[in-house]
Amino acid sequence: MRTILQNPSQIIMVDSNGKNRKRGNEMNELHILLEHSIIIEDGYIKDYIPANKKPKNIDETIDLRNKVVLPGIVECHTHTAFTGSRADEFRRKLNGESYESIAKSGGGINSTVESVRKATFEELVENIQPKINYFISQGVTTLEIKSGYGLSFYDEIKLLQVINHLNLKNKIDIIPTFLGAHTYPNEYRKDKKKYNEIIINEMLPYIAKNKLALFCDAFCESTAFDAATVNQIFEQARSLGLHIKLHTEQFNNIGGLKTALDNRAVSVDHLEVISENDIESLAVSNTVSVVLPGVSYFLNYDFAPARKLIESGATLALATDYNPGSSNIANISMIMSLAAIKMNMTIEEILSAYTINAAAALNLSSITGSLELNKKADLSVYECSEYPEIVYNAGKNINCITMKNGEIIYKNY
Repeated sequence: MRTILQNPSQIIMVDSNGKNRKRGNEMNELHILLEHSIIIEDGYIKDYIPANKKPKNIDETIDLRNKVVLPGIVECHTHTAFTGSRADEFRRKLNGESYESIAKSGGGINSTVESVRKATFEELVENIQPKINYFISQGVTTLEIKSGYGLSFYDEIKLLQVINHLNLKNKIDIIPTFLGAHTYPNEYRKDKKKYNEIIINEMLPYIAKNKLALFCDAFCESTAFDAATVNQIFEQARSLGLHIKLHTEQFNNIGGLKTALDNRAVSVDHLEVISENDIESLAVSNTVSVVLPGVSYFLNYDFAPARKLIESGATLALATDYNPGSSNIANISMIMSLAAIKMNMTIEEILSAYTINAAAALNLSSITGSLELNKKADLSVYECSEYPEIVYNAGKNINCITMKNGEIIYKNY
């Protein structure tokens, strides 16, 4: 199957020159093609040709005049696998209660856990699918989804099975991440050691044996898991072939970043309170810094120092952290706007962060995240003639085509 995407206004390649990531100031280099068309063959990008050239043996022609082509958006950090609402907690936060205070009182994550445990497999699928559809409508071609709202052997496995089922059901790539170390469930708050043992000795071996997750994540925080426990969990996960991610440096510095780097984490996510010295350590590593401006906005809290991370030479990615408690935001345009206005990121940095670097945060940047030859034809197409419009239209979805493996899976124009 040979397809031509004909004569778009701009093709934003986000070319990494074979590095499959962009560090520091490289994030401002987008490599823009004008007056060219894209040739796709069997789901891969095969060639770029002048717009006035008439290629032979084309099976399908798609007219993209007055449109901008970007690599498919990679959403590399979400908690989309949940049911229920925590709107009342939002009310409590607006009345002055902190996220940590609500968590300590038995609310927060555990209130979602109660809802998820009551839900059947079918109910979870029915609840999550519309959320996936919304991401696809925004140009997302790769979506990470974490477990973490089950917090028991049965319910964590149930969530991962649901995520894997949804991966098979949908045409985008859905990446499953195990987050059993999200917080301690209420029944083990007085016996944390027992729950740690369940994660290490029961959950992880079963998950690895049945290939239910690609990554193991944890929440290293004073109200969740300490660095020593996270290290034990990660050592087991790595021995079983899982890759590592970590929620860390969100509210406190308790050794999480060092633990992540020692375990060769693919990404560290949050980083709102990362120290100056740790920025330098992170910048020289291959670990991707994933910043989550939606959380800072939703909790009215400090934003991660994206500008300092970029200037230090780090590989920086953006994500929604979509979840029911601390970032009930699935709108990628809003996240881009927050990154621009509250994190002082340039438009070019934002687009690099949400494509090639977000793909690097999932170990997928060798096959997606940029429009380089022989990569997957994963594209998002925008109803505009110049790429700054993508970020300028704050909160507005101007994506009009989502293409995965050379196939249009969403169209709105």
